[in-house]
Amino acid sequence: MNVGCISDTHDTVSAVEAATELFAARTVEVVLHAGDVVAPPVVPFFEGFEVHAVLGNNDGEVRGLTAAFDDLGDGSALHGRFASLRIDGLDVAMLHGEHLDEVEAVARSGDYDVVCYGHHHRRDRRTVGDTLVVNPGAHFPTVPDDHRTVAILDTEDVSVTFERVEG
Repeated sequence: MNVGCISDTHDTVSAVEAATELFAARTVEVVLHAGDVVAPPVVPFFEGFEVHAVLGNNDGEVRGLTAAFDDLGDGSALHGRFASLRIDGLDVAMLHGEHLDEVEAVARSGDYDVVCYGHHHRRDRRTVGDTLVVNPGAHFPTVPDDHRTVAILDTEDVSVTFERVEG
């Protein structure tokens, strides 16, 4: 199964549209959003996917965001500040990750196969023990082009590829 990972979209509709088109082309079934969606109007652009999101430091309209993710249906949800998910046999943790020591602690715990985080606006793929740690990148004008990416997680071989998003 292909899982799309995205973060820090900051209401950038053009990037979300481009990312969801890319996800559809790559047969992504589940999308993980690691925070900083910012406001509810961008959420409907994820229609057609099962989306799991966490709150970031810029997500202030929690009630509206919760309702928007619930409205997507298909099991979509806003999970608060941390999500612990089971996806296609993998244990996945997701957090916004303002504090890298928290990301590292979750990865070192050995409880998860994958840890997805955002906030730092730089794509990242590495392993901590047996845990794959991924930051998919970010999407707004001040982010360098090399980091305006999403990640595609292949659950069969637990690998990640980055895809550049124009928008």
